[in-house]
Amino acid sequence: MITGSSSASIPEESLAALQQEVQQNLEQLKPNVMLETMKGWIPGLIAFGIKLLIALAIFAVGSRVIKIIYHMLNRSFTRMDMEISLRKFLLSVLNATMYCLLGFIIAGQIGVNSASIVALLGSASIAVGLAVQGSLANFAGGVLILMMKPFRVGDYIVSKDGEGTVHTIGLVYTVLNTVDNKQVVIPNGTLSNSPLTNVTAMDKRRVDIKIGIGYGSDLKRAKEILEQIYVNHPCILKEESIDVYVDELGASSVTIGGRGWVATEDYWSTRWNMMEQIKLRFDEAGIEIPYNQLDVHIKNGNAETQDS
Repeated sequence: MITGSSSASIPEESLAALQQEVQQNLEQLKPNVMLETMKGWIPGLIAFGIKLLIALAIFAVGSRVIKIIYHMLNRSFTRMDMEISLRKFLLSVLNATMYCLLGFIIAGQIGVNSASIVALLGSASIAVGLAVQGSLANFAGGVLILMMKPFRVGDYIVSKDGEGTVHTIGLVYTVLNTVDNKQVVIPNGTLSNSPLTNVTAMDKRRVDIKIGIGYGSDLKRAKEILEQIYVNHPCILKEESIDVYVDELGASSVTIGGRGWVATEDYWSTRWNMMEQIKLRFDEAGIEIPYNQLDVHIKNGNAETQDS
């Protein structure tokens, strides 16, 4: 009777050899896989590197071009005698715009989708615009004022919201100094959309004076005195015409008037001085300046009263 084991045993030498062979194959397989993977990356890395170098070159050249354009615009705005606040603002906006365009060009060069960036910026701009709508109106008014120059710093202007000497013209507000040394801040949107008077825009102003005299006063003498005051005043411009005339025959007075020209900065001092001279000279000449008065007449020596 022959007996045997139920399963054949593997020699230990063969098992060790098999394990060694598997280990060698694994060691050979890992570097090969990594190398193959890296070989697949290399073309993409090279292409990205080339794009990056081109983008850096575009940035360098573009930055140089932007600086040249910036200095050219700055010189042009200076020659145009543009207000310094408007000049700085426009240069800042143009500089930022040019760098944004350069950024979009670079983003497109390296493969970034610029359409989504533009859409995001557009949505953000709309939201901000709605939030600051009133301020934007004042801002637009400030730009119009600085560009059209209806008035400058130092001018005396009169508007429905106040009057005074222009102290500051900002992009949103204009500051006026009043004659009693107060400051009035007016939104530029209001100033740009409403009528205003620039009192000091011209080099010369006309001093118009009208004054009433009594019907019993010497009309010719009154006109002579008024004309002498105009002619002899040192601030009245002699090269300009001087007019003295009868303006109106009123209910209780004859109104005479005079016209003469002065330098704008001498207007108020000249007018005040001339008004004082007129009163003094008329008093000396016995010329009456009527004023409103109430005359009470009593009949038969008794005042009659009546209850209502």
